[in-house]
Amino acid sequence: MQEWLEMSAGALGRGIEAGEIDPVDLCEVYLAAIDAHEMTPRIYTVVAHDRARTEAAAASARAKTEQRLGPLDGVPVSWKDLFDSAGIVTAAGCRIYADRVPEADAEVLRVATGMGLVCLGKTHLSELAFSGLGLNPMTETSLCVNDHDAVAGGSSSGAATSVAFGLAAAAVGSDTGGSVRIPACWNDLVGLKTTIGRVSVAGAAPLCPSFDTVGPLCRTVEDAALMLAAIEDSAVPDLQGATLDGVRLMVLDTIVMEDLDAKPAAAFEAAVAKLQAAGAVVERRAVPDLGDAFTLGGPMYVAEAYAEYAEFVEERPDEMFGEIVVRIIAGKSVSAFEYLRGAKAIERVKAQYAEVSAGFDAVIMPSSAIMPPNISRLLNDDAYYKRANLLALRNTRVGNLMGLCSISLPVGVPSCGIMLNATAGDEARLLRLAAAVEAALG
Repeated sequence: MQEWLEMSAGALGRGIEAGEIDPVDLCEVYLAAIDAHEMTPRIYTVVAHDRARTEAAAASARAKTEQRLGPLDGVPVSWKDLFDSAGIVTAAGCRIYADRVPEADAEVLRVATGMGLVCLGKTHLSELAFSGLGLNPMTETSLCVNDHDAVAGGSSSGAATSVAFGLAAAAVGSDTGGSVRIPACWNDLVGLKTTIGRVSVAGAAPLCPSFDTVGPLCRTVEDAALMLAAIEDSAVPDLQGATLDGVRLMVLDTIVMEDLDAKPAAAFEAAVAKLQAAGAVVERRAVPDLGDAFTLGGPMYVAEAYAEYAEFVEERPDEMFGEIVVRIIAGKSVSAFEYLRGAKAIERVKAQYAEVSAGFDAVIMPSSAIMPPNISRLLNDDAYYKRANLLALRNTRVGNLMGLCSISLPVGVPSCGIMLNATAGDEARLLRLAAAVEAALG
């Protein structure tokens, strides 16, 4: 049964369907692993033993009567602790919320439960989800699966490590600037950022409503497709027969290829070579004004965060991580002119991006410019923290600012990944393409 902890969510679902795996037994194996693992306090904020067992028992009964709710009915997953969970503390990585117990589930959790997913518990994150690093000295900091002296990436840090350390079959996180894809990259997982508005954020602690999205972190592209179907109650995208033959891929040659660490740079170029060998046509193109979206769009993030959490940073800053307070309180000085100028700049650059990338099946780039940063240096060197956070978020933010769907895949080099961006609402095609990329990378 211990081998179940290393199986993909899709494989577990097929095992349940075939009668080879009982959801009750599967749940108990996961709960025992969670209870015994030394990393659990750094990964889970709450382990929902009672809820998980109740949901697993119901899934088991459905499986025995051939009434399963979906292909992942009975599969245990974790939830980032910014999604409301009825009767279970939802703190969003913030001490100020330590006693906050919602009466109802977030809409996405309600939908996923209705599709049979078993909730194992809630996972740690950057405070209020406002960092791409996963560092949270106010609660717990999850450790990178490949380097226990480094952060796991954020803000969905516990989500990623719950899967990477074998303590969940899949996880649900959120992505406002890269918070699904960065930790997925650094922990060798698949991370899917959905199109803004596609998956409900009702009942999820907001950060920047103009950019907040929900997405899964998984072991395989198939799992990402299955999880997307489960969290929005939709048909599973068809991945069968996916190929790279004749597929046109554009390497974004503006900003995102600058200041790369040696390992991510080399891993990306090696991955591109494999994709070309598998039949993909790869061209490099620039989006000249992309920097305007970063520079002028940046104030929108802090302004929206301040609108949400002004009371926290103004009245209770001592209960929060100083770096997060500084970022949020910066939103206080953003004028209406700056905010609207940023919004207009983003729309202008979106049009340029769409024109340059037209005719390509996806735009590709390294998932992260850097390797996972050292925890001690992040805590003791402000300049190191600021640079690391900026570079961690830089490449992933393209997808958020341009309103795209996006996916990060491992490339076979620890903590390195390749990211594919596709047009808004085109997750099914993106996932099919990602399945072909996954096969080509081996």
